[in-house]
Amino acid sequence: MHNRSMFDWNDLKYFLAVARHGSTIAAGKALGLSQSTVHRRLEELERRLGRALVTRQSSGYRLTEFGQIMLPYAERIEATVDDFQRRTADAEQDMKGVIRVTCPEPIVARLIQSGLVGDFHALHPSLRVEFVMSDGYLDLSKGEVDIAFRSGDTDDELVGRKIAESIWAVYASRDYLGRHGSPDRVEDLMSHLLVGLDESLAKHRAVIWLKQIAPNAKMAARVNSVLGLVSAIKSGVGIGPLPVALGDAEADLVRVLGPIPELTRSWRILTHPDLRRVPRIAAFFDFIVHHREALRPILTG
Repeated sequence: MHNRSMFDWNDLKYFLAVARHGSTIAAGKALGLSQSTVHRRLEELERRLGRALVTRQSSGYRLTEFGQIMLPYAERIEATVDDFQRRTADAEQDMKGVIRVTCPEPIVARLIQSGLVGDFHALHPSLRVEFVMSDGYLDLSKGEVDIAFRSGDTDDELVGRKIAESIWAVYASRDYLGRHGSPDRVEDLMSHLLVGLDESLAKHRAVIWLKQIAPNAKMAARVNSVLGLVSAIKSGVGIGPLPVALGDAEADLVRVLGPIPELTRSWRILTHPDLRRVPRIAAFFDFIVHHREALRPILTG
């Protein structure tokens, strides 16, 4: 008795070639093999199955009734194997190319200097992280970027993981303090010259907070980026809020108030649900989550 479950799937391609080309000679040419190899493998398949798939006639080979029944099943297996091979090739391709990452400009320099980006490239030499720097929110759902580092409110449709806290305080230059003195409490900001973000970042929590606590204060400067805030406050033109990671790193700046609880938010790594399963995106996302302890001082100070 034959063990019918033990036939070689690979032998189905010889059956399919003979069915399509009508002879073992033509099937051999199509497969790049000898006629005798095709004949032998087809006979082996029939022996394993215990039934004849083809019958030989003077004009060539014709499928038996059993062969005609089994042909569509063999074609389905062939199609599935082709799909499997294509997906394998796609998966290899997915692990090549660029991952576009957006985050505030100051964070990019700190990330690169930390060596984490270099470690990721060493781990995945066929992938490359490309930074798209913006203090505004680029749209992940429209494909502007693949991954975002964000602190603050985020879009509900995105998937993410918390990786650190974003902590802000109020800073002034030593020069400014020498000329104008230091505020003792948040309410004192009303009587100081302030530096803030402009209307292009109207939804930023630092903009909203300044409007709430000092609605009638004199604005000495408005800038369109957090790095612009650093420069303006260092120039001595006024005082204003900064992430402590940046403010504390500046020898010329003094933290005069804070941290400010109303400005504290979570740093998250975010991506779109459709992108989360793409291998190259998942590789970077998971790498960052795994190294979040090393990231905290980079993001928080």
